Amino acid sequence: MSKQPLLVIAAGGTGGHMFPAQALAEVMLRRGWRVKLSTDARGARYTGGFPHTVEIEEMNSATFARGGVVAKLAVPFRILAGVLGAMVKMRRDRPDVVVGFGGYPTIPAMGAAWLMKLPRMIHEQNGVLGRVNQVFAKRVDVVACGTWPTKLPDGIEGTPVGNPVRKSVMDRAGAGYIAPGDYPMSVLVIGGSQGARILSDLVPSAIAALSPDILKNLRVSHQARGEDLDRVTAFYDDHGISADVQAFFQDVPARMSEAQLVISRSGASSVADISIIGRPSILVPFAAAAGDHQTANARGLAEAGGAIVIPEGLLTEAALTENITTILSDPQGATQMAHAALSAGKPDATEALVALVEQLAEKDQ
Repeated sequence: MSKQPLLVIAAGGTGGHMFPAQALAEVMLRRGWRVKLSTDARGARYTGGFPHTVEIEEMNSATFARGGVVAKLAVPFRILAGVLGAMVKMRRDRPDVVVGFGGYPTIPAMGAAWLMKLPRMIHEQNGVLGRVNQVFAKRVDVVACGTWPTKLPDGIEGTPVGNPVRKSVMDRAGAGYIAPGDYPMSVLVIGGSQGARILSDLVPSAIAALSPDILKNLRVSHQARGEDLDRVTAFYDDHGISADVQAFFQDVPARMSEAQLVISRSGASSVADISIIGRPSILVPFAAAAGDHQTANARGLAEAGGAIVIPEGLLTEAALTENITTILSDPQGATQMAHAALSAGKPDATEALVALVEQLAEKDQ
């Protein structure tokens, strides 16, 4: 009996990196592969949704983006220790393919795979390469792109695949859309870990300013950062708005499929989820995102007619209230947006990525 092939997935500490990694892991396990996930302590917080048969390996890594002078001086040594540690593990149990999803916690596994000349590729979720993926783009066999077109370094060819979504999202792909009307309606507000504050500052008051005939039917699911939870909850309570405010929703796909409208940052995985389930959205690209990649992420949905994009600099309570009203008071227009969002989705993204993994494994035989 031949040994089960091994895939090592390296992914960083945000949902944007971890969710597509999880999607790939789910399918590769079903195809009879063993899967290991190489991440750091921050990434390990997002592993709850991974299948229990995925072996989690926490590696040493570091970034120059945080900490004082002493911490920055220690970065190269921590990264080197991480790469050497990953090489030791890979010598013991040699991977058939290594796939990096970006973020500095991927450096040890990707660095080791490069030094050991193992079949390897990166997947970039955003329309602009992240810093770590920029480093590895010239040192891998394949650069798979989630958002197309992706801005790539000269001489590097990308392979457009789309952004893989988790099974819990695929299970609701194209879920029937109930157009807004004079009955209970739901709005989902999601911000991503870094960019949620501005949505917590402006969305509650924008919703409170809606006309009473919309407001009386509205229920809000609002994902807010831990430090904003109390004030956001208090605001909704004080204005008599039915709202469920949490720091992290484990059931975003279920809430999204029930929503008439999604208000979100345009992180790559959020945009992918919205387009696979097919919901009208108001997207607010995170202005501080590297290379303004969230604006690039939102482009496909906006051009298809599935989303209204409001740049952060133009985001006001009045602009939000106006756009929420436009969508929730026009059942036909909202339904068209839902269908347009679906048309922008790439439901076969995971399968396309799986095919690339299998091709790399075959080449190495």
